[in-house]
Order: sequence, then C-alpha cells, then structure tokens
Amino acid sequence: MKRVLTIQDISCLGKCSLTVALPLISSMGVEAVILPTAVLSTHTMFKGFTVKDLADQIVPITEHWKKEGVKFDAICTGYLGTEDEIDMVKQIFRDFRTENNLIFVDPAMGDNGKLYPAFDEHYAKKNAELCAFADVIVPNITEAAYMTGTEYRDSYDEAYVKDLLQKLAALGAKTVVLTGVSLSEGKTGVMGLDSATGEYFSYQNDRIPKSYHGTGDIFSSVAAGALMNGLSLADSMKLAADYTARTIAVTMENPSDPWYGVDFETTIPYLVKTLEEMKQA
Repeated sequence: MKRVLTIQDISCLGKCSLTVALPLISSMGVEAVILPTAVLSTHTMFKGFTVKDLADQIVPITEHWKKEGVKFDAICTGYLGTEDEIDMVKQIFRDFRTENNLIFVDPAMGDNGKLYPAFDEHYAKKNAELCAFADVIVPNITEAAYMTGTEYRDSYDEAYVKDLLQKLAALGAKTVVLTGVSLSEGKTGVMGLDSATGEYFSYQNDRIPKSYHGTGDIFSSVAAGALMNGLSLADSMKLAADYTARTIAVTMENPSDPWYGVDFETTIPYLVKTLEEMKQA
C-alpha cells in the first residue's frame, strides 16, 4: 500500500485541510499519515474560532519518524500558516526525499486576486521557494500571480495562462498545474505544463455557480490519491476536477444548505467507483 504524508492544519469543524485529506486519501486505498501544523476549533469562515499553533511539534515528530525509518511514497502540503513552517517543510522534503517519491505542493494562500489576511507578498515568495522542491504544484491563478510577480487578471485568455505556467515552471517544479482556469464561457478546470517536455494539457468541466470553503483541499487530496493509484497526471487532475464539481453539485441539493463545507462524505462512493473504472480503462 502506498503511503502519503499530508502536511497542513486541522480544523475540528469545517470540512477542509486534514479533515478532508485524511478520509479522501484513505478511501482511495492509500495510507494517509498526517502532520498537523495547527489545530483550529473551526475553519476561518466562522467567527471567534480558536487556534493553537503546533509548529513546535513538527521537528520532534519528524525526528521520531527518521529514527523509525519511516518512508513516504508522496509528501503533500497545503495551507502553511507561517514562513517558519515553510522552512520546516523544506527540511522535511530534504530529509524524506527519495529517488521515487512524489512531492506535491498546494501553495494555499489566496484567491480572487487577494492573499488571505495573514499573508503578504514576502510570504508568497517563500511559498515560491517551497514550490522549487516539488514534482507537482497546483496553485490557483491568484497564488500563481503573487508567486511570479505577475499582474492578476479576472479576465484572461489562454496566452495569459500559458505565460503564468511558464513562469511557475521557472521556479523549479517539474510539473505545474493551474486550478480554477476558465478557458471558455460557463466552463472551469485546470491547465498544466510538463517542464521536461514543454507539453501543455487542459481539462474543463461545467462551471457550477456556487463556492464552498475547502474545495481546493478536496481537489488536491483527490489528485494526490489518484497519482498514488497510478493514474496519469492528466487523468488525476480530471478525476479531482470532476469529483470536486460533483460534490459541490450534490451539496447544493442539500436542503440544510451547509455553507461551511461540502457534503464530500456523500460522494465518496462515486470517487471510489470512478477511480476503479479509470484504473481499468
């Protein structure tokens, strides 16, 4: 069985970060090992949430793993709250990198043209340094613009997306994938670039006029799980995009309208079934 280490915060309530990464990766037949960077009572869309930083536990935990000879088939990162944590994760990459494992970075720090309130442009540059270690990175357009010093655009064409991808590749990642890319009216999806071959790929599905907290974490978790199941990069991104879209659509049908997160639990059977079909194709 493949083993994935996922490094990010854990919100006790809210369906994001580790509370979606752990069940989704596990449901795909992959062992999920977690390294919480902080624990929050709820995610940050709630008012009055509590937060306890766990940065002082990262080194002791990973040192114990090294003594036990623990190996990982993939190391995945999500939201990292401080620049110090980024530096710690860089060291984890150095310590646990092998010839065959995958480093997958989701530089979660902003959306809709703005960084999250706790971050600034210097933090964005630190995330760019982290991306240099990666085999695969999956920023959205906001994060890509900040990491590359490119003007953010609400409206753009394929040439703009390709320019961003080339600048991201120059950071050092082997494969770069932009999420939330809309290449035609009513569509959204991903576009990527393989740095080694110079080849682009894209996938678009129907845009759903609704957004929920944590869907980026769902996308990243499924993409990483799919790669660990032997799917190609393009197929992994397709599965992640389709599963995320389906989960949003199902959540919209919920009469209780759970604004704080999506009903991913309901759609796990679809994920497992679709993954098996794609593996057999």
